[in-house]
Amino acid sequence: MIINQIYTGCLAHAAYYIESNGEAAIFDPLREVVPYLEKAKHANAKIKYIFETHFHADFVSGHIDLAKKANALIVYGPTAKPNFVAIAAEDNQVFEVGG
Repeated sequence: MIINQIYTGCLAHAAYYIESNGEAAIFDPLREVVPYLEKAKHANAKIKYIFETHFHADFVSGHIDLAKKANALIVYGPTAKPNFVAIAAEDNQVFEVGG
């Protein structure tokens, strides 16, 4: 399993790229999604999930754009009620990525 932190100092923000056996998950993507797409393409991996763990007004996420470009699913916590296609995960729900 590969885990990369993508830290943006000016925003004090960390995103994560996790990959295993040809599948990847992105946690809290920045607005600019090309680096995630390129990283997955270079590894011959498919982005399967985009986890949004800190959705709030002072951060612009690229989750919707990334989901469209990667044909991936967006995942929020159990209390989320997005007005677009996404998974509102249940407590203790398991999401498998690669092996």
